[in-house]
Amino acid sequence: MAGAATTTGFDGIAQAEPRLTPTQVKTEVDTLYREAESATQKYDGAKEQADAGERRLTSLRDEAARKTQKLNSARDALGTFAAAQYRSGDIAPAWQLALSSDPNRYLDDAALAERAGDRQAAAVSQVRRQLQEIERLRGAARVELKSLKSHQDELRRQKASVTGKLTEARRLLAELSPSQRDHVTGADATDGAAPAAASRSADGARQALEQAGAVAAPDSRAAAAVAYAFAKLGSPYVWGATGPHSFDCSGLVQAAYRAAGVSLPRTTYAQIDAGRRVSRSELRPGDLVFFYSGVSHVGLYIGNGRMIHAPNPSAPVRVAPIDQMPFAGATRVV
Repeated sequence: MAGAATTTGFDGIAQAEPRLTPTQVKTEVDTLYREAESATQKYDGAKEQADAGERRLTSLRDEAARKTQKLNSARDALGTFAAAQYRSGDIAPAWQLALSSDPNRYLDDAALAERAGDRQAAAVSQVRRQLQEIERLRGAARVELKSLKSHQDELRRQKASVTGKLTEARRLLAELSPSQRDHVTGADATDGAAPAAASRSADGARQALEQAGAVAAPDSRAAAAVAYAFAKLGSPYVWGATGPHSFDCSGLVQAAYRAAGVSLPRTTYAQIDAGRRVSRSELRPGDLVFFYSGVSHVGLYIGNGRMIHAPNPSAPVRVAPIDQMPFAGATRVV
């Protein structure tokens, strides 16, 4: 009667969870990917801050080391002077004058010694200032180190969040058949495939533009960014990646404009403020288009209501309609 125990959940025996339909899996996976991408942007921001903090900390330590070396040289000079005074003896000036066989010579020497004493006093004052500056640098380094550790802790938290959500998404997708999985991830969408003519060359990118029905970009920088993105069609999505062979969403648009000679911030939250805001009706190729209320996803607009973007780990860099996600705003890089 073992089977009877599984007919009800009131006897405390664990029941197998009902299998999700492909539609439910899609809803769950889309949510997980969106949450993972939000965490990815936070990870990217924390990494950018951590990297900058490491550079500042190294600079502070290097400067402190240089000033310490300079301080040690000044201390050595003071020590040499003090030793010379000790060897010459500490005889009162009045006795030195009385015992001197050449009082005029002694008075000249005394004046010289006084001037030398003034110089040594200035040297001592300089050493004190150097000590204060070194302590200031060490204090700044301690503050920077504390900040760096905080950013590194945030990195670990966001990394755990991203990997946990992506692991769960992979588990859900693994329960589907290959055809169901392709449908859920959009791999069977016509816009999802890179045009066959697209290659890593400029000619291939131009052919891809034509095949995708893209509109000509308004200026050379936007055109270069769009051409770069087309040349990367089919590249894998890897969270935290900025190219040249894999990307996350903000990493792709950053790399595209970097190829055009324009520096963009790392995260979607900063990229949306990296130019002039434009409305959806004003969009032109090369504009950055952002999605979701948290501005957690970005693509590169190519015209005719389409963009190139790095969607998620289950889909490579692809062309897609901008209306497939909730539109949050757009920015024109200027």
